[in-house]
Amino acid sequence: MTSDVKTLAAIDVGTNSIHMVIVEIKTSIPSFTVIESEKATVRLGERCSQTGNLTEDAMQRSLEALKRCQEICRTLKVEEIVAVATSATREAPNGHDFIRRIYEELGLHIEVISGQEEARRIYLGVISAMELRDEPHLLIDIGGGSTEMILGDGRDPMYLSSTKIGAVRLTDLFVKSDPISPSDYDYLMGYILGSIERPTDDLRSLLHSKNIKSLKAIGTSGTIETLAILHSKEKTGLVPNPLQGYEIPFADLENIVWRLRRADLEERTLMVRQKRAEIILAGALVLLETMRLLGVPKITLCQSALREGLVVDWMIRHGYIEDGWRYQSTIRDRSILKLADKYGIDLSYAKQVAAHALSLFDQTKGIFHEWGHEERHLLWAAAMLHNAGHHISHDAHHKHSYYLIRNGELLGYTESEIETIANLARYHRKSEPKKKHDNFQNLDNEHLKLFVRQASTFLRLATALDRRQIGAIAAIRVVCNIRTRTCTLQLSPRQPNDPCSLELWSLDYKKQPFEDQFNVMLSVSLE
Repeated sequence: MTSDVKTLAAIDVGTNSIHMVIVEIKTSIPSFTVIESEKATVRLGERCSQTGNLTEDAMQRSLEALKRCQEICRTLKVEEIVAVATSATREAPNGHDFIRRIYEELGLHIEVISGQEEARRIYLGVISAMELRDEPHLLIDIGGGSTEMILGDGRDPMYLSSTKIGAVRLTDLFVKSDPISPSDYDYLMGYILGSIERPTDDLRSLLHSKNIKSLKAIGTSGTIETLAILHSKEKTGLVPNPLQGYEIPFADLENIVWRLRRADLEERTLMVRQKRAEIILAGALVLLETMRLLGVPKITLCQSALREGLVVDWMIRHGYIEDGWRYQSTIRDRSILKLADKYGIDLSYAKQVAAHALSLFDQTKGIFHEWGHEERHLLWAAAMLHNAGHHISHDAHHKHSYYLIRNGELLGYTESEIETIANLARYHRKSEPKKKHDNFQNLDNEHLKLFVRQASTFLRLATALDRRQIGAIAAIRVVCNIRTRTCTLQLSPRQPNDPCSLELWSLDYKKQPFEDQFNVMLSVSLE
């Protein structure tokens, strides 16, 4: 009998620390329980000042921490590890080399996620642990390299943002004196205010448009948890366990920041543990000024964040959550449609091309390929967005499509999935994938490269099948003969007297990549 308990590890390779939680997932409920956690302060964000590269020391510290995580996973018989890297890795010029190195040395696959996707998964983590009761809440997550702000009420988030300010980044840039000098403090404050101006303005406009008068706030991650511990110790003499739900009033936070500003490292270390003492002032200032600009009276701590969000996202992807937290995996579909709308894509045409591409994919599965449900979805997404490049220019629009998709901040996808969708769209016409193409080399591994080579041929044929963009072909029947290596597309026209001459000509013109990939001769007949 198959067990309904699964053991999953979620690892977050952050700018300041590497965190891991190991959870037991009860798939029948569905719910999960944290059974183990691990944290290592690796300071991956301490990058080379000249190049911006991750330093060898920081990478080595991270590799050792990840190795320890793997050992714990083996001990606890973890079935699967989900791991992501955030701002330090995604911004460093050698970030992808570092990810490759982790895979080569440890066999551990890590996805680099965008700031918006990080914000979305933080939101998933919070709503798995706190009931928002349909009331709008501001979620603030201050990491080592970035700060995420989210507005949500337990359903789809109303607003997601990621800003390149974090406790480690700001400390490295501006805190050169101890205690901080007035000039360093002014520069630090100016930079923070300049950075949070945009998201706080956006949030104020949104709150005004939705007539939201009072705003509750939830804080996650190390900086805010440290401030909660400090506040609790000073107010009550002890630290509650768990800290979940602990509240810090704005006035008390203001007092803490005032004292942190005047304290030197030794004095700050008496207030909070040493590694956090080095960076706490910068992180606390981000929180204080965000609360000030948005008029937030207090902040409530949530101890679930990105790592728990990774678990929830895994459960959604594997079909264990449908209505559990009302936050559906359809976020991916909506994200694709939103981007299509942004770039003025003709949706009826895009849906027709997608239907043809998926029909070819489904009918050749088990004969020419063994790709699964996830890959099928990526092909659908690429078909929906393949013409995005027309937004810039008709000439070389397939190349423009690549860049627009790549930088479109699609939600619900990992970076490698976005890279795959963008590459599929890039190769719907003109050149086939080549080793010399930088975009093709950006794909993580040979498995994905093979998928793009093969699936892009379905997309090419699908665009040929609707060459006039009028839905001329109603249905396709694929007839294959493996022995003779032949394949026939039997087409049913929508209009009985339509010869579909342009579609047949276009198919003949675009069929070679399909023939080469699957080693068949392709012929077409019109019923």
